[in-house]
Amino acid sequence: MNLSHLNTGSMKSNTGVSMKDVGILVLGHGSTLPYNKELVESLAQMIGKNHTGPIRTAYLNMNHPNIHEGLKSFQGTNVNKIVALPLFLAHGVHTRQDIPQELGVDPEKRRGILNIWGEEVEVICAEPLGVDECIAALACKRAEEALR
Repeated sequence: MNLSHLNTGSMKSNTGVSMKDVGILVLGHGSTLPYNKELVESLAQMIGKNHTGPIRTAYLNMNHPNIHEGLKSFQGTNVNKIVALPLFLAHGVHTRQDIPQELGVDPEKRRGILNIWGEEVEVICAEPLGVDECIAALACKRAEEALR
C-alpha cells in the first residue's frame, strides 16, 4: 500500500539522519482473514503521521505485497535507508530468521546494503514492539473493555 501522501516536512532523527530519506516498511504476519491486512494498513497510516519519509506495508505470509515487493515499492522515493518494522510483540523465528532472510540481510546484524532497484540502499530490521508502557496501558484498556 502506497502511503506517500502522508509525508510532511524534513524532520531529522536524533541520530542526525534526515527522516524524509528513510522509508519505513511496516511488516505484518499475513493472514487469510482480511481484517488483519486492514489492521496493518491502519497502523501504517498512524505511523505516517509521525514520520516524514515514505511508508509502505508488506507481509511475511499469505498477503501482498510480500516483503520483496514491499522493498521494491520504494523505487523512485529517493530513500537511502529502509527500516523494516515488524508489528510483532516479541522475538521468535519470524523476527530472528524469516524476516531477515526475506529482507536479504544478515540475521545477526539485522541490517545490510542491498541493491534493490539499481541503487544501494541500507535495509535495517527494527526490533519487535517489545515491553513498553504504552503496550501495558493498551492491555489494561482492553481488559477494561472486556468487562463492559
